[in-house]
Amino acid sequence: MLQPGLKRRLTRVFVSAAAVAALGASSALAAPAVIAEPSATAIPGVDEIVHSPNLRSIANVPQQGPFTKDSTGTDIAFTKGHAIVGTYDGFNVFDVRNPYRPKIVSQVLCPGGQNDVSVSGDLLFLSTDSSRSDNSCTSVSKPASDKTSWEGIKIFDISNLAAPKYVAAIETDCGSHTNTLVPDKRGKDVYIYVSSYAPAANLPDCQPPHDKLSIIKVPVKDPAKASLVATPVMFPAADGGGNPGGPNPDGTRRSETTGCHDLTALPEKDLMAGACMGDGVLIDISDPIKPRVINRVQDNVNFAFWHSATFNNDATKVVFTDELGGGGMATCLEKFGPTRGANGIYQITGRGDDRKLEFVSYYKIPRLQSETENCVAHNGSLIPVPGKDIMVQSWYQGGISVWDFTDAKNPKEIAFWERGPLSNEKLVGGGTWSAYWYNGHIYSSDIVKGLDVLDLNDWRTFPAKLVRQNEFNAQTQYKLHPGFNK
Repeated sequence: MLQPGLKRRLTRVFVSAAAVAALGASSALAAPAVIAEPSATAIPGVDEIVHSPNLRSIANVPQQGPFTKDSTGTDIAFTKGHAIVGTYDGFNVFDVRNPYRPKIVSQVLCPGGQNDVSVSGDLLFLSTDSSRSDNSCTSVSKPASDKTSWEGIKIFDISNLAAPKYVAAIETDCGSHTNTLVPDKRGKDVYIYVSSYAPAANLPDCQPPHDKLSIIKVPVKDPAKASLVATPVMFPAADGGGNPGGPNPDGTRRSETTGCHDLTALPEKDLMAGACMGDGVLIDISDPIKPRVINRVQDNVNFAFWHSATFNNDATKVVFTDELGGGGMATCLEKFGPTRGANGIYQITGRGDDRKLEFVSYYKIPRLQSETENCVAHNGSLIPVPGKDIMVQSWYQGGISVWDFTDAKNPKEIAFWERGPLSNEKLVGGGTWSAYWYNGHIYSSDIVKGLDVLDLNDWRTFPAKLVRQNEFNAQTQYKLHPGFNK
């Protein structure tokens, strides 16, 4: 049931059931004509789509083939006009050169969640953060306590996107929850920064306080020779260690820092931002195998789990997300307020080793959700608008939010799109995992519903329609401008 006071203004969209049924499961579902009801205040119905007038769905491709509705959709990387979408069971390669008609060109069955993906040239890197019997794509799950289990990074050759080839695998302590790539300035190697953290149980190769990164060096011309080259400790005891964790004022728990969840690199600046459970950090990566923490911050009042980080285009700000409840809680409720499970906007001040992260404000979606919808800040990216700081972001069942933080003290939403709850009776996990801007459109990986493509039609973001990128990884940022091509 909806708590008293949980009201919001919505635009309702009604989709003809007959129109949906007429489309095959393997085709993209383009958004049909809509009927607007601009002043509705109730939570939308199960699977009902609501959105602001300037953001609309133009296609959806559901999970199919070897991936069922239970194949949890995860992160997205882009290359050569294609979107590569991870699932806990492998990954899909979509041709999105026509965003209105995305097409599956290949599917790789390779179980081992989360299967977050990143790409560099003809190489794809796949994160495995679950105990497997071996490093193959035919492995089976093993107990986490088994000392012979395997976790780490798998490498694929994607020179032929229609037929990816498994190349190599590198085992890492604690597995690979996410991965961030940093190309060598000479173009000969790619460094993969593996983020992982110690879970509640003491696993054989993942003993708290863990507190380290695993750095893999991949020779571009011979990726089979990839190797683990460094495991730097980021929060040494001599420097006070990481956040010890503890209770938050509302009764939820603040995470102990036992590693990093997500790292976002800015190679042109030799800079990286780390979302490390109980800490937000700024890292110098001028020596790629010897990263140095130059500043770290904590928020022991509102943040529970520092989850991800995004630089603005001028590298003067960082947006950190707080994944309160680990993505499985309904935190977009009145009782949590506007500062829990939100984004924290930080200004970068100073120069060199004197750079610091200074808190400015919080941003959370203004639309309250129901108690059956998992909702919290999650993955997003900048929309490349010159002179502006505008971001698109996933909020699980809170949907997709486009928001402007150019004025860091007064961030505001300028567009949104979401589905109603998966269930009105109980909390069922779902919603959008990642929402990224790529070559003029927004692409979203929905945990249950597959790939969504959306069109943003807003004068404030129109210049971004001119930006074209050959390759895009949300965790490897480059300065963007009209005509930019990476």
